[in-house]
Amino acid sequence: MSLVITWPIAIAAMGAAVAIAGTAIATAMAQSAIGSAGMGLLAEKPEEMGRVLLFLVLPETLIIFGFVVAVLILLGAGIL
Repeated sequence: MSLVITWPIAIAAMGAAVAIAGTAIATAMAQSAIGSAGMGLLAEKPEEMGRVLLFLVLPETLIIFGFVVAVLILLGAGIL
């Protein structure tokens, strides 16, 4: 099967890329703030490791949402 690249398909592919890149950047920014605050907390209270780890992992759901949006965009454009 050959895929002819037209303007709507190209715009859909760029939209999917922006969905992934935007969520990746937002996750990185959130994790940097949470990570530095978490390390400060762990320096004072090492028993809070579980809570810090939970808060550090929570922003990863943004990447999953971005991936789902990108797949929906590509499915709607007929690329996948």
